[in-house]
Amino acid sequence: MEAAGLAAGARARFLAYREGGVAVCLLALSQAGGRIEGLTGPYTCIYEPLFAGAVDAAAIGRAGAALGRWLRPYAVIRFDALDAEAAWLGPFLAGLRDGGLRASRFDHFGNWHEPIAGRDWEGYLRVRAGSLRETIRRKTRRNSEVDFRIVTGGDALEGAIAGYEAVYARSWKVSEPFPLFNGRMMRGAADAGALRLGLLESGGQVIAAQIWIVANGSATVVKLAHDEAFKPLSPGTVLTAQMIRHLIDEERVSDLDFGRGDDPYKALWTTARRQRIGVVLANPWRPAGAIAIMRQVAGRLRRRLGR
Repeated sequence: MEAAGLAAGARARFLAYREGGVAVCLLALSQAGGRIEGLTGPYTCIYEPLFAGAVDAAAIGRAGAALGRWLRPYAVIRFDALDAEAAWLGPFLAGLRDGGLRASRFDHFGNWHEPIAGRDWEGYLRVRAGSLRETIRRKTRRNSEVDFRIVTGGDALEGAIAGYEAVYARSWKVSEPFPLFNGRMMRGAADAGALRLGLLESGGQVIAAQIWIVANGSATVVKLAHDEAFKPLSPGTVLTAQMIRHLIDEERVSDLDFGRGDDPYKALWTTARRQRIGVVLANPWRPAGAIAIMRQVAGRLRRRLGR
């Protein structure tokens, strides 16, 4: 994020809270001039402070209060991509309020996922829509027109990254706001042993590519793209099926995560949805903070009246 995912003029800052000289909490932030917010971007699937393993709710609350006092000179602070059900969230927000900030939640994006719960590929496929099962059956059976491979690092990595970038440029996707980010992310994930870069090729040309990150038993698809010129081959569907089959049967992942957003295709591959939220923090004693609070209150009233 710091190297390739921040707007011009922004820099990363890391805030640590300690008790008795022992680290309790680390908060990653982005600062640009007088503006400060969580260190997130358009690629972030989930954001959270880092807590020492043994901290309880009281310590989390004290950390929130201390960080709130430090953040109070800033009129408005925003955190995105938070887990609405996270155990740390309530105590942390309560602490921030004790530190002098007002907190307002908002819905940020939906996160579609599929708990695997010990199923194999056949068990997973059995509960998919019949139309999807039929497409997978027809397009993957004895298909000599395409080749599938997964790159995790090593000598093949740079060529695979170039293949991903090329197919992304030919896809329907809009241009990346931070064009260097994905390459750096893939190299870092490869160094950590977490990268699964799936490639579907025809005639030696990459026609579909997907970036998956595998960690802690979960496989998250971060970015995907395919070349519409090869639409008769259903490259997106074929590559997704091949990747999921590998992740379930070979890597035994416990959860498939389709990242940010409520794109309609995700409901074909997953059945569960989690809400990711954002939080706006405001200092009510600063004019911009008071205005932000009033806007949040007005927005909630409009939504209630609309219902």
